[in-house]
Amino acid sequence: MTTNSITTKKESLKQRLLRKMYPFIRKMGNKGKNGTVLINEKKILPVVSFYDLNVVLNSGAKLAFSEFKGKKTILVNTASDCGYTGQYSELQTLHERYGDTIRIIAFPANDFAGQEKSDDKEIAQFCQLNYGVTFPVALKGVVVKNEQQQPVFRWLSDKALNGWNEHHPDWNFGKYIINESGILTHYFGPSISPLEDNFLDALDLKA
Repeated sequence: MTTNSITTKKESLKQRLLRKMYPFIRKMGNKGKNGTVLINEKKILPVVSFYDLNVVLNSGAKLAFSEFKGKKTILVNTASDCGYTGQYSELQTLHERYGDTIRIIAFPANDFAGQEKSDDKEIAQFCQLNYGVTFPVALKGVVVKNEQQQPVFRWLSDKALNGWNEHHPDWNFGKYIINESGILTHYFGPSISPLEDNFLDALDLKA
């Protein structure tokens, strides 16, 4: 491994500061749109099956969501230079504790304030070295509503596909939950930790 590749993976000073500020940023974010919670209270079924979709991982491998039948799935749009980037660690904790009952996929995107300018190789290195991420990370793409929006995020934010929700991520680290039957059940805004009680309750898990 070359010196340049090691440098690429290490946290920058800005990233280290953001990691330390994460609890404060999350607390402040709860007061605004980043604290949004949406629930499919009527248990509306999707129009198009979630299990018909797939994702290309940063390894180049294609992963079919049909492999997730019988598991709860968490889909998270991520970025390396965000005040919420510390959630990589919390998501990894969930993965290690409950990996037999849930699946997590990170979707890096540069859609909010240019906070993910790295390429796929650098993102993978950053996640592994600094947060020990072992759950799948998708190829970098677009998560907001436009012509380039990834198919899975189009499904997540179009009620003509998912049955009820039109809400795309408010910022980096928006979290969508799909239940064991492929139904979109919840959206949690970026400031809500995946280890908070209300998030764990949505997964029917205990801290």
